[in-house]
Amino acid sequence: MQGLYTILLLTVSNIFMTFAWYGHLKLQEMKVISNWPLYAVILFSWGIALAEYSFQIPANRIGFNGNGGPFSLMQLKVIQEVITLIVFTIFTTVLFKGEALHWNHFAAFICLILAVYFVFMKRVYQNSDTSSFHIHR
Repeated sequence: MQGLYTILLLTVSNIFMTFAWYGHLKLQEMKVISNWPLYAVILFSWGIALAEYSFQIPANRIGFNGNGGPFSLMQLKVIQEVITLIVFTIFTTVLFKGEALHWNHFAAFICLILAVYFVFMKRVYQNSDTSSFHIHR
């Protein structure tokens, strides 16, 4: 259950992160904050980022195997990156209609799926005596 909570918290965190990093561009396009000075936009984004951290920190604490969670730090990072790209892709294609997905984006997503596979794969070592492989647990 910790793994599920971690992924849910990371997803919510990444929604806030995406809005903190890119939402101001849409608000500017909509003329909501087009006359704001840069420092006000930065403070606005920091406020959103505070919400992001309110979900990110608990997700990492719950999910980290050093705290009894199911994931290593490397696994947490790869999970977070995959979630980030999924959230960003949805955000971009829904809110910024001029952005389109192309074949190279799908190729990049396949590479990320492979990254997830490799980071969760059990380590395999070659036995030098018999030229056979075994799984290290």
